[in-house]
Amino acid sequence: MKYRDYYEVLGVKKDATQDEIKKAYRKLAKTYHPDTHPGDKKAEEKFKEINEAYEVLGNEDKRRKYDQFGREFNFANGYDFDPSQFGFRSGNTRYEFRSSGGFSDFFNMFFGDGGINLDDLFSSRGGGFGSGGFQSAHRGTPFGQSMKGEDKEVEIRISVSDGLKGAEKQIILETPKGRKTLSVKIPRGIMPGGKIRLAGLGGPGIKGGPDGDLYLVVQFREEDCTLKGYDLHQKIEVMPWTAALGGETMVKTPEGRLLVKIPAGIRSGGSIRVGGKGYPNAIGGRGDLFLIVNINNPEHLSDKQKALYKQLKELDGI
Repeated sequence: MKYRDYYEVLGVKKDATQDEIKKAYRKLAKTYHPDTHPGDKKAEEKFKEINEAYEVLGNEDKRRKYDQFGREFNFANGYDFDPSQFGFRSGNTRYEFRSSGGFSDFFNMFFGDGGINLDDLFSSRGGGFGSGGFQSAHRGTPFGQSMKGEDKEVEIRISVSDGLKGAEKQIILETPKGRKTLSVKIPRGIMPGGKIRLAGLGGPGIKGGPDGDLYLVVQFREEDCTLKGYDLHQKIEVMPWTAALGGETMVKTPEGRLLVKIPAGIRSGGSIRVGGKGYPNAIGGRGDLFLIVNINNPEHLSDKQKALYKQLKELDGI
């Protein structure tokens, strides 16, 4: 397995400030974003590397652990090291870690679920590579005196609006210690499949070890408004005369009411793009809002309206 030099990936120095790291990330993410390189696998992989590097260096706690790990073990970028030294079996056994971000095995080993607890690793450093203390740095290893409880996952469904703006939801959980009602914050911009960690609400610890964590896996409810990439697609109803002649109509969007201009001659299924009103993306911007038109014929017509429709029908036959 290769050691990943995240500073090199972002092109910053090891003493870079958080603002410098964020600026470098945004510039690179914009350059290699898949939307600007459709079908380019190399750009897609580079984009993943950039996001992985920022996931660590953009988080002060993860960055501290990453820096300490590099100093303690003196790894260099590209150095091959054996995960079996960290309590994982080697040989033909595949290393499996749980992570929601599609990151590398290196990231998942040290920062993913089920990997090595770096705080435990540093505290047991004095025991050496072959000591039981070092082996216990792996969460769940049989060599430790105690083990963390099993992490669990539960799916929750939210509206696109909740994900777009952020929200606070009350949820009821059945736990080994009974039913609990919790207030959970939905972070703004969370994507489908994103996870919210609830510490200590997973399986019970073994031999005095800490309880596992519970991860809420976010999915969006099927509604008139759907998320495609970072773009929002929403159906709207338009009266036939407005579709034919053009005009303006008030539309209720996930962020509130919006006055929209309807172009003359638009057909059912046609779309109207509203720039910058979509979902927050990874580089601080937003996608677009696409309003999909459905021409809505009125259920009840007045006598005058019926007369006008008859005139249109007659003119269509000319």
